[in-house]
Amino acid sequence: MNARNFHPISVDIIQQEHEHLSAVIQGMLYFVRAIKMGGTPPDLKVFRAMLYYITEYPEKIHHPKEDQYLFAKIKERTHQLDFELDALIEQHSRGEMLVHTLQDTLLEYEFAGAPSFDKFAEQVEQYVKFYYQHMRKEEEVILPVAKQVLHIADWQEVDQAFMENRKRLDDSGERYRYEQLFSLIVNISPAPIGVADPL
Repeated sequence: MNARNFHPISVDIIQQEHEHLSAVIQGMLYFVRAIKMGGTPPDLKVFRAMLYYITEYPEKIHHPKEDQYLFAKIKERTHQLDFELDALIEQHSRGEMLVHTLQDTLLEYEFAGAPSFDKFAEQVEQYVKFYYQHMRKEEEVILPVAKQVLHIADWQEVDQAFMENRKRLDDSGERYRYEQLFSLIVNISPAPIGVADPL
């Protein structure tokens, strides 16, 4: 089988995880924009759940697999993406810092009220822009090149590492907890993000 026709499980996993992260990030953006338009602010536990998810999930589940397995394997096969891959790895650390800033501004909004909302909303807008650009770079630049340069044996090695990572998370119950948290966020968010009653 030609490697270009081989469909890696790891690519599906990355895209599924991006979809979950996108839903949560888009939900947070929806809320702050609704408040700006005069909507009723949601219970702050919604924001806290979203921030907890994007703090924990990328760092413990999503980014390590990309950095340690996929990005490393691409670097073995080509140097054409070294700059982009190094930038993405640095962004993984930067994203973590941005989320901590969001947590601080949410706390400030929680205690200081409306006067602190604009600062929090601006931080959300910045984070959403940052993370969507990051995911687009992975999906539109990195994965297409990976499909060109990696051999079937490379993909099988990456897939195995991704599946072993998933099994460890399943055995520890960690992945189930994140799926439960994601379901909670969807259930307490109104359409079009979730299934709760509209604001």
